[in-house]
Amino acid sequence: MADVAIRLQPRAKRSEVVGERAGAIVVRVTAPPVDGKANAALCAFVAKAVGVSASSVDVVRGQTSRDKIVRVVGASEDAVREALLGR
Repeated sequence: MADVAIRLQPRAKRSEVVGERAGAIVVRVTAPPVDGKANAALCAFVAKAVGVSASSVDVVRGQTSRDKIVRVVGASEDAVREALLGR
């Protein structure tokens, strides 16, 4: 299980990882920040990148904030960071 800091930018032109800022991975998603749609899009994006099911990814802190802590079950923190940042 891994807890990873994410800085979310909703309403982007495309869903992508931009880089890293202050220890948090910066992720852009196309979904608007309404009714949890951006959080759901973030979880789906992270799950696809890491190779786990969408139900294995959850926002554990920062549901209404741009700064979030995302928990990924079934992967280590290093594996999640590598999958998202490509390092």
